[in-house]
Amino acid sequence: MDREEEKQGFEGKWFAHPPMRNALIAGGITGATFFLSHLGVLPFGWGVALYLAAIGLGGYHWMREGIEELVEERALGIEILMIFAAAGSAILGMWDEAATLVFLYGAAEGLEEYTYAKTRASIRKLLDLAPKEARVLRNGREVTIPASELRMGEIFVVRPGESIPTDGLILKGKSFVDEAPVTGESTPVPKREGMKVFAATVNQDGVLEIRATATFEDNTLTKMIHLVEEAQEQKGKTQLFIDRFGRIYTPLVLASALGMAVIPLALGLSFIPWATRAVVLLVAAAPCALIMSTPVAVAAGIGRAGRSGVLIKGGMHLENLGKLRAIAFDKTGTLTRGKPVVTDVLPINGDGKRVLQVAYSIERFSEHPLARAIVKEAEAEGLQPLEVADFRSVAGYGTEATVAGRHYRIGRQELLPSRQVGPQIARKIEEFRGEGKTVILVGNEAGVEGIIAVRDEIRQDAPQVVRALKQMHIRVAMLTGDSPRTAEVFARELGIDDVRAGLKPEEKIDAVVDLERRYRVVGMVGDGINDAPALARATVGVAMGAAGTDAAIEAADVALMGDDLSNVLFAIRLGKKARLVSTQNIVFSLMVLAVLIPTALGGVLTVASAVFFHEASELLAVANGLRAGKL
Repeated sequence: MDREEEKQGFEGKWFAHPPMRNALIAGGITGATFFLSHLGVLPFGWGVALYLAAIGLGGYHWMREGIEELVEERALGIEILMIFAAAGSAILGMWDEAATLVFLYGAAEGLEEYTYAKTRASIRKLLDLAPKEARVLRNGREVTIPASELRMGEIFVVRPGESIPTDGLILKGKSFVDEAPVTGESTPVPKREGMKVFAATVNQDGVLEIRATATFEDNTLTKMIHLVEEAQEQKGKTQLFIDRFGRIYTPLVLASALGMAVIPLALGLSFIPWATRAVVLLVAAAPCALIMSTPVAVAAGIGRAGRSGVLIKGGMHLENLGKLRAIAFDKTGTLTRGKPVVTDVLPINGDGKRVLQVAYSIERFSEHPLARAIVKEAEAEGLQPLEVADFRSVAGYGTEATVAGRHYRIGRQELLPSRQVGPQIARKIEEFRGEGKTVILVGNEAGVEGIIAVRDEIRQDAPQVVRALKQMHIRVAMLTGDSPRTAEVFARELGIDDVRAGLKPEEKIDAVVDLERRYRVVGMVGDGINDAPALARATVGVAMGAAGTDAAIEAADVALMGDDLSNVLFAIRLGKKARLVSTQNIVFSLMVLAVLIPTALGGVLTVASAVFFHEASELLAVANGLRAGKL
């Protein structure tokens, strides 16, 4: 299989896969030659020629790989052991044994490569969900063009039942869109003007006019597939250790086999029995099953996650998911819906509409969910924004700006001078916080003008997710910038004991560090942008709702394309399954070596039987590895 075909994944039948096809033909030649030779029909010379042809055909792919690795990387791979074993068998006159070795090893390696390629190809099949054509509006008329020719900014039309060709922003129309291929959302999502849509998602019932925000080659689906393919190449700690072990172990096996053949000859002992044992040792001690114990499991696990809208960015992160002992959640937008609403506007000096209008004028420049809630409430009230100057965001505290010649600060209590917050205001703040509301103060140099209370709703599945994590013996913590009183209300509803409130972004990093000190392997779940520092610091950072957001995907080790919190459980269970399967394969592989090596040294095995047991164990490890993608 050439490098491009291997990268893309083989799409054909297993018997058409080049390494498999060649090995099967070599097996047919070997079998026919063996029977014809033993029946006396085929002369010895012809038999040797046919065996050589079978060896050349069946060993072409894996022998070439072994030699390239030796030349380019100066590394002795398992293929070199097998080349020496086949050459040794031929030198000893065991041509049928040599050809059988090449055939069985080639067939096992071919099937292994095919299986691995299929796990990679399965994620690329998502591209088939994207339409090949798009209806573009040009000069007021619909023109059908190949989807690959769509340019950013062009407007295209999607009718009910059709797939969306690339990412875009809805300009006209409303509908329900099935986003399962990208985000893993189980039910169609309502969409209207101004909302994002993604490539390969399916428009359900309305006609949509959409402005393309990405080309076909650079849309969310394509990026997701590329990320999964790259992730399948990233190795975890276990796999890296096995690779290092193999680079030391393989030369030792080769040296031991050469010593077993040469030393007896130097001592005047019979050469052939010891040389035969040396060949058997080369086959029996080759750690094929051990080397393949984790790559297939990693590829299967990451591929399954990608098809479910969960991007795991490497074998190390999949492995760490399976080892999590604690997990911290951001509150707003993660444990809650991230769509808070204004519940109270309490004027202190002035009237409520003025307080809301000032807050609206400033907060419309902010992207924070609490700011969005204020903007939405003010627009619903029909308020007009005032002129604003010198806007500034104060990370972790709020915002400030000049409105009508006065300098206003809007945000947490700590943002305003303590002397401005008297006993009456403090009591009202505590009352709101006791109801689980977030308190936003609106004040200027003269004092506090008013209080705005905002409440977010807990995600419906959040309590079940927390319970499930506890049942998995994973410690759950909440990290939030809200006040301790507000955070405690949400924590009680969620069943979370470890609450760390009033945190600025840099303090969330300290909280993660403290959790790692206590539990070692810690996950952090957030929105991938506001929580980027904490996500980067955690052992495993998980970004929620990452579809179409490059920053979210870049910030985290795991990106949940949708907003389904239960996908956190799915990712952890997948990591645990992959880790279990890898451990099973490693133990099984070591047990096989523990049995085959002594029997090879004792002269119990023949070359053919050693190859049979060796390749059978490798295929069993590969088959078990595929279970990592099944939950």
